[in-house]
Amino acid sequence: MINDMGVVVIGRNEGQRLERCLASLAATAQQIVYVDSGSTDGSVQLARARGVAVVELDMSIPFTAARARNEGFACVQRLLPTLRHVQFVDGDCEVVASWLPQARAFLDARPDVAVVCGRRRERFPERSVYNLMCDIEWDTPVGETRACGGDALMRADAFAAVSGFRADLIAGEEPELCVRLRAKGWKVWRLDEEMTLHDAAMTRFGQWWKRTLRGGHAFAEGASLHGGTAEQHWRRESRRAWFWGLGVPLATLFACAILGAAGLLILLIYPLQVARLARRGGRSARQNWQLAFFLVLGKFPEMLGQVKFLLSRFGAGKSALIEYK
Repeated sequence: MINDMGVVVIGRNEGQRLERCLASLAATAQQIVYVDSGSTDGSVQLARARGVAVVELDMSIPFTAARARNEGFACVQRLLPTLRHVQFVDGDCEVVASWLPQARAFLDARPDVAVVCGRRRERFPERSVYNLMCDIEWDTPVGETRACGGDALMRADAFAAVSGFRADLIAGEEPELCVRLRAKGWKVWRLDEEMTLHDAAMTRFGQWWKRTLRGGHAFAEGASLHGGTAEQHWRRESRRAWFWGLGVPLATLFACAILGAAGLLILLIYPLQVARLARRGGRSARQNWQLAFFLVLGKFPEMLGQVKFLLSRFGAGKSALIEYK
């Protein structure tokens, strides 16, 4: 057991996934805290039965994963005064047994690194193209990087020094935290090590659409916070969403108004882009075409996520959480 390490697990109605998560953490860290956001499936009782400290969020306050992680961190700090490192993990993930010792050893050897993460894999990528896309999304280059995801080991003092996650962000809170950490001189690192198994349980088109829309919202909000700096955080991703999701359709309408039906030829840019992306894929031909298709199609919900952010920013207030499960 690592005596100066805490773990913060967040979840709601994860059921068996939470049970696997907590079981994977047994005897690895001195203090585990589970933060529950209104579960009705016995998750709280399950965690307590395993001897895990539980924080039950006040659901009258708008929920975000960022807020849940911050409250979990505050609880770990209270319960473990010797805290030096904290592992954040989602309740639908199982932590690989070798991860925490390896990650902790890396941070001990690299005092300039504040955040270390590894390879998050999808548990059932074969069950749907949406699960497969998650698995590919998380297969990012190793070495120094710009951001981490929801699963990562962090230095407690560095996390506290920047006041943790922005609790009001409904998505994209991890990359935004990394922007602020790197601005303070810290580094973020990805190891070539297995870290977690994730169960997206994403089998329906509607789930994928909502998750992608949430990504577009995160791009827009991240760009509004840090896009104007040298960081240019998520400006490119936001521009791509506007170009493919709105610019091309508007250009088509304009061309049709001038040229008639011939203006529809502009829409050929979509299948051409799919073909270009499919040729770059490194999987089977079928998977390459599937992935390319959804990458292009995804620019429409990403664009709508941008619109949702702008409407909330200049209209009716903060956006509500966008959930796909």
